[in-house]
Amino acid sequence: MKQYNITKIQKKLRKELDDDRYRHTLGVMYTSAALAMRYGADLMKAQIAGLLHDCAKCIPNDKKLKLCDKYGIPVTKVENDAPFLLHSKLGAYLAKTKYGVEDEEILEAIVWHTTGKPAMTLLEEIVFLADYIEPMRWKAENLAQIREAAFVDIHRAVYMTLHDTLRYLSRGSGKVDEMTKEACQYYETLCQQNGEIFGTEHLKHIS
Repeated sequence: MKQYNITKIQKKLRKELDDDRYRHTLGVMYTSAALAMRYGADLMKAQIAGLLHDCAKCIPNDKKLKLCDKYGIPVTKVENDAPFLLHSKLGAYLAKTKYGVEDEEILEAIVWHTTGKPAMTLLEEIVFLADYIEPMRWKAENLAQIREAAFVDIHRAVYMTLHDTLRYLSRGSGKVDEMTKEACQYYETLCQQNGEIFGTEHLKHIS
């Protein structure tokens, strides 16, 4: 596998992100690395995917739409109405063209880190979870339980994250991507089949 110069990428990325986003990014990189060590995923891939997952985050939303049109990146109706969601797709494109990442597994982990999808690869699950549980996060109400589950049963932790995300969005005016609903249904079924959901402390507090 190609070896990446993480320090060089960090220096380049630092110019593109504000202070809070950069601290979050480092948290996701380190958490992705920890999860990769726990589950036997490729450590370098996890670090690079975590480091670059939000590389397009600080681009203004109107510019995100223009860049997607320019680069031929498809935009769904939900993404058009909530263009902040495009930072995942656009980020994968920039990771390839600006930061020299050609590994499709890394790029796909960047694409799906926001919405999730059914049957994610291990690396996709790792970056998806790391984005939610990294140390700078603190607002999610079941965060402690999800952090604990993440290092015990990654599928259950992914389900818990998707479930809580959908519940949070349903309470406000947040746009819900259909892929997130499909992912939640998939992981709910997977965990039910494995006997990993019902009776857990986490779901006792979920209506």
